[in-house]
Amino acid sequence: MKRLQSLRGLVDLLPEQTSLWQFIESIARTHFRRAGVNEIRTPLLEPTELFARGIGENTDVVNKEMYSFTDRGDRSCTLRPEGTASVVRSALQHNLLNQGSQRFWYSGPMFRYERPQAGRQRQFHQIGLEFHGYSDPLSDVEAIAIAWDLLIDLGIGRLSLELNTLGNATDRILYRKKLSTWLLDHVNQLDEDSRQRVHTNPLRVLDSKVPSTKTLLVEAPILTDELSEESYERFSLVREGLANLGIPFIINPRLVRGLDYYNHTAFEIVSDQLGSQSTVCGGGRYDGLIEQLGGSDTPAIGWALGVERLVLLLNQKSIDLKPSSLDFYIVNQGRIAQSVALTLAQQLRQLGIKVELDNSGAAFSKQFKRAHKSNCLKAIIIGDNEVNQKQLRLKDLQTDLPEECYSIEAFLSQVTKSLDS
Repeated sequence: MKRLQSLRGLVDLLPEQTSLWQFIESIARTHFRRAGVNEIRTPLLEPTELFARGIGENTDVVNKEMYSFTDRGDRSCTLRPEGTASVVRSALQHNLLNQGSQRFWYSGPMFRYERPQAGRQRQFHQIGLEFHGYSDPLSDVEAIAIAWDLLIDLGIGRLSLELNTLGNATDRILYRKKLSTWLLDHVNQLDEDSRQRVHTNPLRVLDSKVPSTKTLLVEAPILTDELSEESYERFSLVREGLANLGIPFIINPRLVRGLDYYNHTAFEIVSDQLGSQSTVCGGGRYDGLIEQLGGSDTPAIGWALGVERLVLLLNQKSIDLKPSSLDFYIVNQGRIAQSVALTLAQQLRQLGIKVELDNSGAAFSKQFKRAHKSNCLKAIIIGDNEVNQKQLRLKDLQTDLPEECYSIEAFLSQVTKSLDS
């Protein structure tokens, strides 16, 4: 019979890998808690219309990369390709914005039908932040600072913050006309995908990763030349705020991000240790999205971290994350002894003690081998003789000290007292 395999681009996370993921998630939770940011969890599956309206029908994500299907109720459904639209939908559905400004964070898997590569699979994971109802430039600075501090705390170095502004709607209309004219004059020098985007979404051409197109775009007009005085002043305040916090940045006038909903501040935090997939965190302001999805005119800013890319960076540092030690490993043999051992394991766990119970029924020698491999401190031994005497034996797995013998009742009492002291 053919052995079943996971689908291409969908990767299992094995027990020896998850400790690093848990480390990243723990650090993120700590930073969000410190900043007063609350967790929100949304479904993996959403109406396709949410992303078509929110991300933009002319984006590669919607046109080429979404996992969409029609369900039995004849509804078009999509596995979420990103987190922002889902968070906005949830905030609107549950009237959270009627309660004032909101600060959300989320984590979980996203799905895009892309060519699998290091740091980006078809199922990938993000940790993201969304501020709803915040319009001040300093809210942009705070959002970026939370991401920057989180990455520094994770121990990731050689990072660079790239910053740009996409201006307001009027700025982008003026710039789009100028850019479209320039692109049409050079259309024969563009790659095939960029030629198509000239007519549908010319700003997306700036996001091209094709080397020849990137070289050509060095001569293209830049959006900052079309900024209104108000937009320019706003961008100046963002830069000033970052400088005041000591967060270094460089201006990248070609940075537009991959989704249609961004305006004003756009940014990416990149690493020179990741090759072509260099972006570790990306985000920006999306003041029009909430209204576009049926809400009132509400300012917002957010970002997302790619967890797989963080894992790649941290693996390069060879971080030693040893699994937390078990307190006890219970070695047991015999039907009655197994029942007593199970009861004892439950009692200890209810006290907050970390216990692994060997349910193999194997010989004591084999169970002891597993106990030594378990990174455990002590083994509890329960066999027929111990059951008959209502006792257990305690063996230190880290030393050659002789075994100790306790009544089960006295052992539980001693453990309880040690926890209280």
